[in-house]
Amino acid sequence: MMTSVNKVTRVLAGLWIAGISATVVAAQTQQPGEVTLPEAQAGQYQHQAPRLQDIETDPDLHPELRRVILKGRDLFMNTQQLRGEYVFNDMTCKSCHMGEGRMAWSGPVWPAATTLPDYRGKNGHVNSLEERIAGCFSYSMNGKAPEYGSDTMLALVAYHQYMAKGAKVYESNIAGRGFASLGKTIPEGTNDARGKQVYEANCAVCHGSDGAGKTADGQVVFPPLWGDGSYNWGAGMTRVFTAAAFIKNNMPLGQPGRLTDQEAWDVAYYINGHERPQDPRYTGDAKATREQFLNFHKATRYGTEVDGVVLGQHDNTGEKPFLKPANLKPRTFE
Repeated sequence: MMTSVNKVTRVLAGLWIAGISATVVAAQTQQPGEVTLPEAQAGQYQHQAPRLQDIETDPDLHPELRRVILKGRDLFMNTQQLRGEYVFNDMTCKSCHMGEGRMAWSGPVWPAATTLPDYRGKNGHVNSLEERIAGCFSYSMNGKAPEYGSDTMLALVAYHQYMAKGAKVYESNIAGRGFASLGKTIPEGTNDARGKQVYEANCAVCHGSDGAGKTADGQVVFPPLWGDGSYNWGAGMTRVFTAAAFIKNNMPLGQPGRLTDQEAWDVAYYINGHERPQDPRYTGDAKATREQFLNFHKATRYGTEVDGVVLGQHDNTGEKPFLKPANLKPRTFE
């Protein structure tokens, strides 16, 4: 069951897409017949995540559990309903995890439910599923996570876990997991000038020439890619290789695989060369913060100079009235 807000957003998005499709296609460098997406490699595990209809009709679900899972799906699809409490930008879970969090090569959420708890290099300790979701709130949605064990967090966890119904636990060789890597080394010659050209020809029609995204009747239709309304400097999408992979296999909307690998690298580099809200781990010096968290930031442009300005050297946290969420903390068993 879809909320009225989700229905409105879906209809508005459809109208936008219908209106811009001819413009976008005309600008592409490849023809529709050349669109390709990664295929599962031999030996990789594949799982078909349940659909909305499965949640609604599953005879094994207690009615109350069904309501909780559906609430989690509603929060996942329209995270903006938590704006001002847990979310302080224009992003939602589905901004990065497209297709209801089910889509291969678009960060499907079910692998998190089957592989966590696990060690995560970003924060240097073993993470639970709740903590992984908390990271998305802290960084991608420039906010703070719902309290662990709260009704909101329980609903989100329940949705993630139901998406993993029937999947193998602790299977790591998963087809479609993440965004399909283009490698972690930025190709030599990748630059802002070409990235800007790719952006203007393929992305600006949806995300705006200023990267601020598109809204209709107060609802976010296409998310911003930089500025106060976008993900902050600590989000995984600031890593150029992550953004390039996501773009290659998911963008332009409805036309995944249309850009060449190099176009994806260039536009990811360009997008992530723009300012955005501060990394919650900021020490007061962007270059020093970069060095402290170099395991993560070596793949971003944070703390580097662009046109003589150090990216991230500011105190701007966007709409968020704080820097670091209280539940963004280290853990050790020593």
